[in-house]
Amino acid sequence: MPMNLSDVALFCAIVTTGSLSAAGRQAGLSPMAVSRRLAALELELGVRLIHRTTRSVALTADGETFLPLAQTMLEAREAATAAFSEHHEGLSGILRVTAPHRIGRALVVPLVVRLMAENPRLKVDLTFSDGIVDIVAVGIDVAIRVATLPTSELVAMRVADSPRILCAAPAYLAAYGYPGSLADLDVHACLTLHAMDAWTFAHAGHPVAKRIKGRLAASSVDTVHAACVAGAGLALLTYWDVAQDLADGTLRTVTLDDVEPEQLAIWAVLPTRQHMPPRVRRFIDGLKSALMVSIPAQARP
Repeated sequence: MPMNLSDVALFCAIVTTGSLSAAGRQAGLSPMAVSRRLAALELELGVRLIHRTTRSVALTADGETFLPLAQTMLEAREAATAAFSEHHEGLSGILRVTAPHRIGRALVVPLVVRLMAENPRLKVDLTFSDGIVDIVAVGIDVAIRVATLPTSELVAMRVADSPRILCAAPAYLAAYGYPGSLADLDVHACLTLHAMDAWTFAHAGHPVAKRIKGRLAASSVDTVHAACVAGAGLALLTYWDVAQDLADGTLRTVTLDDVEPEQLAIWAVLPTRQHMPPRVRRFIDGLKSALMVSIPAQARP
């Protein structure tokens, strides 16, 4: 008999939730029914996939081998179903996205609201965090990141430029003046993130790290941004964090004579390039379109 993909999906749910009963609640099945279906899958494969006790479950060596194959089968089924149904019924399924707070609210939320309006069967799950979310562990479809990406097995697609911008409120600059060089930052109020005690610039194409000791440090970009707008000091933020502020004059770009801010980009990070669901492709294309504007010269380093 052909392999029952519903049983394969149930196996993946057991692994994800860590128990037969939790997987059963998701699928609307009793623990006994889940156990029977898992046993049927194991019988078909001729191996034991999961060690189960009254308190926990754990993958066997064969289960660890089968898990990525099972995930690939489910991704292929989903991609095939979506590919042939989207032309008639629009996008469907759950689009799971993680992004930094400010970019998430400014760019991701308007985009997914439009996608949901155009596709009534599409659902969206958003996780906004300025930290790095393990997208494989929590089942995220796409992560939006603004950083220099480390080497990994994840797939990264460049979406748009987003250089860092050294900026301040007009009131702060009127009171304390513009710094002219990197050394001048030592006598200015600089607003820092807890995880970023040094600001990275470039000189003649080489990175230059400047240790910053400001009077105000915060745990989130939102807080640094708010303090900067309020006139508390200089902040080094990415362009799309401050694009609207620069446009309406709430913040102004500060240019240093001897260095340029670090050049970054917005990336869409995916767990795999294979079997990309149409909803993920449409989301990335929509984000690229939303960001397909020229960064003003005064906002460039």
